[in-house]
Amino acid sequence: MEPVDVAFAVVGVGALLAGILPRVLERRPLSMPIAFLGLGMVVFLLPTGLPVPDPLAHPELTTHLTEIGVIVALMGAGLKIDRPLSWARWSSTWRLLAIAMPLCIAAVALLGWWWAGLVPAAALLLGSALAPTDPVLASDVQVGEPTDVEDSEDEVRFALTSEAGLNDGLAFPFVYAAIAIATTSLAPGDWLAHWFTVDLVWKVGIGVGGGLLVGWLLGKLFFRAPSQLRLARHAEGFLALAATFLAYGLVEVAGGYGFLAVFVAARAIRAAERTHEFHSVLHDFAEQVERLLTVLLLLLLGGAVVGGLLGPLTWPAAAVGLALVFVLRPLLGWLSLRGAPGRPAEHWVIALFGIRGVGSFYYLAYATAEADFPQAELLWATVGLVVVVSVVVHGIAATPVMQLLDRAGERTGARDDGAADERAVAAAPG
Repeated sequence: MEPVDVAFAVVGVGALLAGILPRVLERRPLSMPIAFLGLGMVVFLLPTGLPVPDPLAHPELTTHLTEIGVIVALMGAGLKIDRPLSWARWSSTWRLLAIAMPLCIAAVALLGWWWAGLVPAAALLLGSALAPTDPVLASDVQVGEPTDVEDSEDEVRFALTSEAGLNDGLAFPFVYAAIAIATTSLAPGDWLAHWFTVDLVWKVGIGVGGGLLVGWLLGKLFFRAPSQLRLARHAEGFLALAATFLAYGLVEVAGGYGFLAVFVAARAIRAAERTHEFHSVLHDFAEQVERLLTVLLLLLLGGAVVGGLLGPLTWPAAAVGLALVFVLRPLLGWLSLRGAPGRPAEHWVIALFGIRGVGSFYYLAYATAEADFPQAELLWATVGLVVVVSVVVHGIAATPVMQLLDRAGERTGARDDGAADERAVAAAPG
């Protein structure tokens, strides 16, 4: 039995299940990521001859696999948000990005240094890698397909989708800060000026500006070009991949953050012709590719877990990771949303569902390939634990919590409508 043949069979089974499970698990307290994480564990425990996935031994391969998974998910997330971009209507998003994310990074870095015994560079990398919420594994709590209605999205699904779309790129400056400390020194005078001007201001600016430019040009090509070149007429979904790789590649070549560029380009494409049915075609194709990549990544994660990924974990490091999932993100997320749109219950749900996943592995793989971080095995074990716990806990809780929230919203809407009707009757003449 050749391992490559087994790999083909496993991927085939996984792809088939990726088409079946979303319908089977619909409205049940179990998610597709949990199923594939468990399947990966089972497959790699069996005597199949498959090599055990080891991200520490193959950092570049891990970087590129997770990189592709994230950028495809970012394109899908950007295309499916119906709400137009504005400071007021995206208030929850800005709060989560500007307040909750930096505070989570600082808190995890501090606990990693003080409690888990990590050196400062490794502690900052841990906080930075665990900062972004995940667009790949969070489909159960995100908005649905693109629609023609700008206000069709509830605050919870919108905030979680838009946050995941942007914080994957905005966590990068903090990762670069960790790399700078690991390769130079802890003294800010040795790296702070370059970090602020290049890694923060320049690369974020190029990411946003490049994404807007690519998205604007593609929007013109899709919807405004002469009839024979107007690509939206042909409804070819693979153009979602063309847009993804074009935005990502060009901005990375220009020295910007490609993750930001992909999401921003998707929003610019959507804004070019907001209600066109071609957006659904692009989104559906991106979602199918994302689902296949998710299957592959979760199978490999399951294999890595049973292969010893969590072996170097210490109790203090595990406590730091669990504190992020169950204490830091919920508390800091809730505090950042004080005064934001939505009901208090919605704020708590947004704060609780800060799902960690593929993006965290990408940042960790990228940084450890760029610099020699002490305690790298402990970092991988801690991030692995957080992702596994997040997949299981959030995957079980997502469906029932969202159902309760939806029912509460419907009852609130019904009461509001009834009150409005009573007021209208009372105000009517005669």
